[in-house]
Amino acid sequence: MDRDRLADFLRTRREARQPEEVGLPRGPRRRTGGLRREEVAALSGMSADYYSRLEQRRGPNPSEQMLTAIARGLRLSAEERDHLFRLAGHAAPRRVLGGDRVNPGMTRILDRLEDTPAQVVSGLGETLRQTRLAVALLGDETAHTGMARSLYYRWFTDPAARSLHPEEDLPVHDRLIAAALHGAYTRDGQGSRAAAIVEALLVTSPRFAAIWREHPVLGPHCARKRVRHPRLGLLELHCQTLVDPDQSQTLLVYTAAPGSESEEKLQLLAELERQRV
Repeated sequence: MDRDRLADFLRTRREARQPEEVGLPRGPRRRTGGLRREEVAALSGMSADYYSRLEQRRGPNPSEQMLTAIARGLRLSAEERDHLFRLAGHAAPRRVLGGDRVNPGMTRILDRLEDTPAQVVSGLGETLRQTRLAVALLGDETAHTGMARSLYYRWFTDPAARSLHPEEDLPVHDRLIAAALHGAYTRDGQGSRAAAIVEALLVTSPRFAAIWREHPVLGPHCARKRVRHPRLGLLELHCQTLVDPDQSQTLLVYTAAPGSESEEKLQLLAELERQRV
């Protein structure tokens, strides 16, 4: 525990937080900005003496429960909360990612990509939203339910997921997708939804089980994709990724090399989709 830095960090965050941000009236008698120590203590559900001793470098080593309460009282960001835990000598708490709501920044970008195949996926490989051109190219990936919402699960259990790609490309995708699930499992731990998918696949997919035993670990990567479209045939696409700052969602954008046959096919697909709409 670094008492000096912990005390300084708490003081700076308390002084930076304004009463209005935590639902408190400023009042005419408040001479300085920021919160008072007793206000932080009340917001955190602890005694003013306990919190004050932390800022005065003479408090006890706070428990994880106390740190969580202080982080909540001070409205700390996830990064600030993690830093608070480390200053107090604890490991940063595991972040639980998820939810079906597309983050606002991702939404604004996706809204400007209607003429491009693009989609937002969660940390579990669940497609949360697609552009119309992405649906026309890949199918409606938001329609699945249960574990099948995750591409990681569908890839090893649903032949339709694999049928989008040429047979010779499948082993590469096997390893990439297993590695992505391995990363989600490492991040979320036992008892998580990622762990439930892993457990189900170990039982139902010998192919997945064989790769899993090798502990597949790969860095952020979106492989070149060859997609077999039922009307346009084979398209060779490049995938660019944009990861949201909180690491919970990823925007995938599919493009074709300028002047290529695949670019012409994408343009034709966009025209067909406009006519359909």
